[in-house]
Amino acid sequence: MKLALIQMAAQTEKEASLQLAESYIGKAAAEGADLAVLPEMFCCPYSTENFPVYAETEDGNCRARMAAAARENRIFLVAGSMPELDSEGHVYNTSYVFDREGKQIARHRKVHLFDINIEGGQYFRESDTLSAGDQITTFEIETTEKSRDGRSGTPLRCGLMICYDIRFPEFAMKMAQQGVSLIIVPAAFNMTTGPAHWELLFRARALDDQVFMAGCSQARNTEAGGYISYGHSIIVSPWGEVLAQMDEKEGMIVQEIDLSATEKIREQLPVLRQRRTDLYG
Repeated sequence: MKLALIQMAAQTEKEASLQLAESYIGKAAAEGADLAVLPEMFCCPYSTENFPVYAETEDGNCRARMAAAARENRIFLVAGSMPELDSEGHVYNTSYVFDREGKQIARHRKVHLFDINIEGGQYFRESDTLSAGDQITTFEIETTEKSRDGRSGTPLRCGLMICYDIRFPEFAMKMAQQGVSLIIVPAAFNMTTGPAHWELLFRARALDDQVFMAGCSQARNTEAGGYISYGHSIIVSPWGEVLAQMDEKEGMIVQEIDLSATEKIREQLPVLRQRRTDLYG
């Protein structure tokens, strides 16, 4: 399959972010991508005070525009994440997933909220304005278009987490136990944690669970002030090999991945079967 990671920075004007995302989704489809991924909070500058201001309900314009982009380009789309407002006034960091017809096939609300205070580095508290999700999210896509006689393409089960979720190995392990071969992570690591842990975490989770890991980051926007994203969107194989990685600038990578690698590696190095769940659940 071909996987596209769209590394863009959220604009102050939401409409500008949506137009930028739509442009890249079209380019990804033109390059033959089966699945395109946007970054965390792709339509909202990343700050706690912005999340309630930019939040929309599930029937809002941002979600509708991304559904339309998936449908118009005949592409599966993980629409990064956006602030979602529910009927009770809670705001979530939410990722929607759409199929080639623009139908929503998954929704993930960020489970682990980014509340940190690193001495001499980053301070941030998502819980000041966001609520936490409580679900493990997996979904299935077809990696090729349906043929003319109606037969489906190769199925692929994916897991979905958002940024800070990747730091919790049990979370990815549960997805692997549910049969995923690819875990997708819209993210916005910062300039403290990014250089130290970004690549390390993606390689570790890939090795832990023998899955492809794909992290799609916001591009670095030093002119925006406040929170500055690390960038470096990345794809890692189940062997822990970095297949592709960007720098900090805006752009896109389209990477072909060999899905058969997952089962081959799991057969040759059967750590998933050898886990001692009688000792550690």
